Amino acid sequence: MRSHRRAALTITCAGLLAAGLAPPGAEGRTRAPVLTGLRCVPATRAACKASPQVQIGKQVQLRGRGLAAGMRVSFRWSRGALATKLRRARAGWVVRVPIGTKPGTVSVRVTDRAGRSSRVIRLVVLPVPIVRPPAGSGNLPAAFRGDGMWIWQVPKSSGGDPIAIGLKARAAGIETVFVKSSDGVTPWPQFSPALVAALHAQGLRACAWQFVYGIDPAGEAAQGARAVATGADCLVIDAESAYQGRYAQAQQYIGALRAAIGSAYPLGLTSFPYVDFHPRLPYSVFLAPGAAQANLPQVYWKAIGGSVDAVSAKTWAHNRVYGAPIAPLGQTYQSPTADELQRFRQVWASYGAGGLSWWSWQASPESAWATLAAPPPVPVALADPGWPALAVKSKGDEVIWLQQHLVAVSPTLPVTGTFGPQTAQALAAFQASRGLPATAETDPATWQAVLTLPLPPVDWVARRG
Repeated sequence: MRSHRRAALTITCAGLLAAGLAPPGAEGRTRAPVLTGLRCVPATRAACKASPQVQIGKQVQLRGRGLAAGMRVSFRWSRGALATKLRRARAGWVVRVPIGTKPGTVSVRVTDRAGRSSRVIRLVVLPVPIVRPPAGSGNLPAAFRGDGMWIWQVPKSSGGDPIAIGLKARAAGIETVFVKSSDGVTPWPQFSPALVAALHAQGLRACAWQFVYGIDPAGEAAQGARAVATGADCLVIDAESAYQGRYAQAQQYIGALRAAIGSAYPLGLTSFPYVDFHPRLPYSVFLAPGAAQANLPQVYWKAIGGSVDAVSAKTWAHNRVYGAPIAPLGQTYQSPTADELQRFRQVWASYGAGGLSWWSWQASPESAWATLAAPPPVPVALADPGWPALAVKSKGDEVIWLQQHLVAVSPTLPVTGTFGPQTAQALAAFQASRGLPATAETDPATWQAVLTLPLPPVDWVARRG
């Protein structure tokens, strides 16, 4: 989150996927894909005799002509859309209903790389069993509760005047101000004892956030400790693209930082909201026990290209597995409507989030500030958005998180981030031991059971050496 521009550009590809689109390019085909029908997998399921009815996270078979691996399959409903990729399996051309899809009747369409689309076919999407725990108001550190606003550049936020910042924050119900304190190993003098004291004097919490790269973990940890010593009420790690694949560096950074600030100091992580779109980012290290106690995903729905409901549902479904309480970032840049801002507040209150915040102060139009000053909507009942559906050939940090838990019952299972035969065998054995169908795939009941297992640590630093 070095700037709102960086954040928007970083997740543009995620936006294309969320909208069911694909980058322009030559498809090499003479005709658009043709979709003629949908079937359940397996097709003999009793619930599918009249028409396909598929639970979120489960597979559906597509029939037609001109279909190819990698084509985008979009699932659309009245208030949103999500998409996934078509793949070839033993059952034919299949996709999984994306987690975050709204239960009910949705429209399914296939789009090739040239942007040509098939006709729409309707599908009944069944909700997952409601087994969700709260998003985490209970154990969310106090510094992350309530409403917050992020400052990238203090001089461009209410002229850099702490008094003006305090007046505007209080008028909009903002309780915490997050101010950038360093970039890599370079300190930003704007986060100073004077600024912290001025914000405290006006009844505001002053939290620091640092953008990290993983090039010098010890140096970045020292900058985080410097911000804490300056008087910060909490510290947030902003780890994005530069940190992908840097598991050892993340572990070194967390170790050095916690050694300097103590185990109880309120620490948060902010990063991409779609874990499956950034599978090499070490969420499992930053959100491990003893690391960050709060998860602040950047739920920038306009930048991603989806509705508040769809983007929030997918974010919550993928981040819930890490167990850290979620206090999301919404966006006030790109001029979101008042209805969008209020819906964001309502959706996340309904998921049980104990706090949320906004990016960013300097990019917020006056209309956004006026909306934040209005009373928040009351929570409503929302459908459970689902859990990550992992199976053989899945890859990424969610697989690492699954494997780490399974090691507790299968000690010889390697933690690789690749879901291979050994992981399938271990998962099926665990499912059988808990009286669950031994499918060797994750579903809501399996995740609930897996997450009760202890989490044996992985020494990523030793592996790197």
